[in-house]
Amino acid sequence: MNSFIVMQGETYQEERNAGVLWTPQIDKSGMVPHSWNRMQELKKGDIVFHYVKGYVVAISRVRKDCTKGTKPKSADEQSQESEDAYIARTEYRELENPLSVKEYFNDIQPLLPVKYAAFQEDASGNSGYLYPCNEELAMKILELISSLNIFTLEMEQLELAMEVIKKTEHNPLLGLIAEAELEIKTKIRRGKEQFRESLMPLWNNECPLCGIAISDVLKASYAKPWKDSSDTERLDPFNGVLLCANHAALYSAGLIAFTGGGRLHISSRIMEEDYPEYRLRKNMKVPVSPEHAPYLRWHKRIVFAEPRKVKLLTNQE
Repeated sequence: MNSFIVMQGETYQEERNAGVLWTPQIDKSGMVPHSWNRMQELKKGDIVFHYVKGYVVAISRVRKDCTKGTKPKSADEQSQESEDAYIARTEYRELENPLSVKEYFNDIQPLLPVKYAAFQEDASGNSGYLYPCNEELAMKILELISSLNIFTLEMEQLELAMEVIKKTEHNPLLGLIAEAELEIKTKIRRGKEQFRESLMPLWNNECPLCGIAISDVLKASYAKPWKDSSDTERLDPFNGVLLCANHAALYSAGLIAFTGGGRLHISSRIMEEDYPEYRLRKNMKVPVSPEHAPYLRWHKRIVFAEPRKVKLLTNQE
């Protein structure tokens, strides 16, 4: 199961009434924008968050794989010529309390991918239609939606709340949220377990920076983070470095990085006189394979915490 964010705006009500997501197959210039072409990725069981004018207003689950067809027509469009479209049938669950992306952007922004992010740096939605929503971002959105829409009963209210309890038990939205959270958590857990298991032997089961070989404190640290990786990259053992907990924290925070050849780079935020305290050495090199190089370079270019700031590459092909 994958998750997506759809930017609907004025088309929301029409698509909701028809129980679909849809886009034309090509634009007026004969091209296929990436956010339209992504419709073909929609599969039965996928989760979609519906964004309208600053708010996530609904969640839906895709009922059938996306197909090619013609645009569903409203009553006012019956006389118009049919338009070739990508169409996915989906079951909308509207939120009683929509989620303001701007209000909670501090929680959302760190989980946005560098490329193809649904939202800009000012929290506004990007142009386009369908955007990927990685599992970590999906979990955060579900958590925020739950906090706004699930009524938690205080103990002293229980004797007065039987109707609320009955309503909650039969609320389809709550069931969808619970199912989605379970599926997403399971996917993340299994993926990270498989990644760690296959990565460990590549590093001789020890941290290459300090030699610690205690399995319980070794972390399989992604070079290209989960939020930015494809499903294949998330399981690729060359997309990571085995590090002790301390060095893993430095690596994830972008305070250390490696070149494609394995040479250590240390952020200027760590003073050179403090290197021994962090078990770091200038010009240190770790053993890597050629397969590591693209991932290590990505981390050094995007995550490494030096003065320049990388902007979200929101609409690149």
